[in-house]
Amino acid sequence: MNLEKILAISGKPGLYVLKVQTRTGFVAESLADGKKITVNLKSNVSLLSEISIYTYEGEKPLAEIMQKIADKESKGPALSHKEDNAKLTAYFKEILPDYDEERVYPSDIKKVLNWYNMLQAKGLVTDEVPAAVAEETPEAEVKAPAKKAKAKKE
Repeated sequence: MNLEKILAISGKPGLYVLKVQTRTGFVAESLADGKKITVNLKSNVSLLSEISIYTYEGEKPLAEIMQKIADKESKGPALSHKEDNAKLTAYFKEILPDYDEERVYPSDIKKVLNWYNMLQAKGLVTDEVPAAVAEETPEAEVKAPAKKAKAKKE
C-alpha cells in the first residue's frame, strides 16, 4: 500500500492526494469528492507515510498497520469507526496486539479505521509488492529508450 502522496490536513475532513507544489504551499485533491483545494504552508499537514502507531517495542508505520488490516479483511472494508470504543480496541488488539494502550487513544483507532475504509472505498488498498514493482517498471522503460537513442547516435 503506497501512502506517499496521501495527506491528512488538520481542520479539514477526509484524506487528500498531493497533486502539485506551489511557491506558497500545494494543491491537494479530496478523496471524498474530488475537489481541489490550495493549502498554504502554515496549515498542519501530515503525510500518512510519516505517521506511526506506538507499540511497547517502539513505533509501527501506518502503512504496515493498514496492510495488516487489509490482510485480515481480505482487502475488504474494516470495522466501522463509529462502533463503540470497546469493540474498536478489541478489533485493533487483533491487528496490532502489542500497541501501547496508554498512548494510543480510541480516537486514534477511529482515525486509522476511518482512513483505511476511505482508501479501501477508492480502491487504493493494494499489496505492497505490486506497488513497488509498478514503481520500478516506468524507470526501466525510460532507461531502455534512452539506450536505444544513444546507440543510434553512435
